[in-house]
Parts: sequence; C-alpha cells; structure tokens
Amino acid sequence: MSRPTASSPLDEREMAAWHALIRSHARVVRRLEAELEAEQGLTLQAYEVLAHLSESEQRRLRMSDLASLVVLSPSGLTRLVDKLAADGLVERARCDADARVVYAALTDKGFDRLREAYPTHLKGVRQHLIDHLDATQLAAIAEALGPLGVDCPTPP
Repeated sequence: MSRPTASSPLDEREMAAWHALIRSHARVVRRLEAELEAEQGLTLQAYEVLAHLSESEQRRLRMSDLASLVVLSPSGLTRLVDKLAADGLVERARCDADARVVYAALTDKGFDRLREAYPTHLKGVRQHLIDHLDATQLAAIAEALGPLGVDCPTPP
C-alpha cells in the first residue's frame, strides 16, 4: 500500500482526528479566555506571557522567543507587551552583549498578578480538559503532539 502524499485527501480517521483537535482546542481556549477575562481581567495571551516569563531563567525572554511560545506575530506580541508594560506587569530590557536583542522581563507586580490569576487558569484547565481524560489519554496527547513541535513533555 502506498503512503499518502501531502495532496492526498484525508480519510475518515484522519478527518476525525483533525476535527477533534480543532474543536476541542477552540472550546477549551474560548472557555479559559472567558473565565480569565471575567474573574481576573486578563486575556489568555496576557496570562501566557506572564506564565512563560515566570518559568524562564531570570524571569525574562527574548521578544522573538516569547512570540513563538505564545503563538503571536512579532507585532502582536509588541502590542501585548506594550499593554502589560503600561500596567507595570512586564518591562523591556536590552541585552548587554547585543543591543539589537530586546527582552521582556516579568516585574514583581507581574509575578504577583500571575499568582492571583493562576487558580482561575488551573481550575479551567482541569475542568475543561484534564478532568475529561484518563492518564492513558493524557499521555497519548502529549506523545502525539510532541512531533508537531509542541513543547509538551510526556508524563513520567
């Protein structure tokens, strides 16, 4: 049997997987976004920026790396970081070794804001995703998405 090419139509199994991924992602993201906005006054992307910065070395990341992590264009990230900076949650910093490199750095106020929003985000992730899946399904998702370039570590 020959292997499908990039232009081969999707079969039923492939189409079902594609639709399941798209629908579930959209539903979970919409719900998380609505809850974070309603309870915390933060967009999901703003929360993700704060979370990625909090997990990085020295609580800072190059703007280009941060844009990749939160799936925003460089200009979209610039606008978001500008808003977060105006709120005192992040600040920009130049690299000492290369003036062309700009970092986004999490401020103490931003870290506190992230800690306030974390319970809402955690509750939503559990309620809308994790609690619907068993350990085998969670491992399968992590394993399946890994080759797609998604930074999704497999559980022990």
